[in-house]
Amino acid sequence: MKRRNFIKKAGITGAVLGTTPSIFAQDFSPNSNTKKSTLPIAIATWNFHEATKKAGSLLDKGTSALDAVEQGVMVEEANLKNTTVGNGGAPDRDGNVTLDACIMSPNGNAGSVVYLKNIEHPVSVARKVMEDTPHVMLAGEGALQFAIQNGFKKQNLLTEDSEKAWKEWLKEKEYKPIINIENHDTIGMLCIDKDGDIAGACTTSGLAYKMNGRVGDSPIIGSGLYVDNEVGGAAATGMGEAIMKSVGSFLVVELMRNGRSPQEACKEAIERIVKKNDNHNDFQACFIAINKDGEVGGYSIHDGFSYAKYQDSENENVKCKSYL
Repeated sequence: MKRRNFIKKAGITGAVLGTTPSIFAQDFSPNSNTKKSTLPIAIATWNFHEATKKAGSLLDKGTSALDAVEQGVMVEEANLKNTTVGNGGAPDRDGNVTLDACIMSPNGNAGSVVYLKNIEHPVSVARKVMEDTPHVMLAGEGALQFAIQNGFKKQNLLTEDSEKAWKEWLKEKEYKPIINIENHDTIGMLCIDKDGDIAGACTTSGLAYKMNGRVGDSPIIGSGLYVDNEVGGAAATGMGEAIMKSVGSFLVVELMRNGRSPQEACKEAIERIVKKNDNHNDFQACFIAINKDGEVGGYSIHDGFSYAKYQDSENENVKCKSYL
């Protein structure tokens, strides 16, 4: 019986090979676009290697994409040398450090906080909003109250260095974004775990010396971040106002749904921003993306953007192509 079953199965396999050669004739060499990547993978905007190292090492141990992405961006929220995210972030024009963050899980759930003061890890508060409330977004005093009620401790986030830079800025009060600095290098992160589930997070202190009350794209679901576990995920960084107007991260995911690779989708999203903004020479906008097969892409308006990538226990910085 075993021999008969073996012959039968071999015959079926031979018939399939004979009738549908295209299925088995795909190129699975390292340079093939059809090659599935090894999971898990963690990617993040810019060169935040410590963040992807943290997330990637957790993924290697079997941690879920959601837990890994939260822990990954928390590295930069606590990094006092990073004046664009979390503790030590550059303040607004009135000297307030206000933080924005969002998180999305593989099941499509999302949480967000905006204009949050005195809490070092806004991404964790956003996750609490996602998991413990019927809402998606909490703002300002309401977000702070919710955080405190859930055990988060208040602390002064304006460091001596950030305060000194703000007081120096007050002498001229001139705001002019610098390409690839933008006064805010947001960290957006996407993780795909060993089961192929995707989660994302985005966190920032926003534009340095912004108007009191300003909120950018980072905590806006669909703009700074979007994940659809059937397709992939995308995250953005750069001039938030331009990204919000294009609902950029959602656009990237929808382009992937319609057959674009992550690289092609990021490129088209940037081209749409360029087309709608005559002043695109004056600001930067960037996207990163990952699909269910583990393919990764990134693209920006100006040269100089890169993303950090952790895969197969290797942490690298990938330079992206740009429109200009």
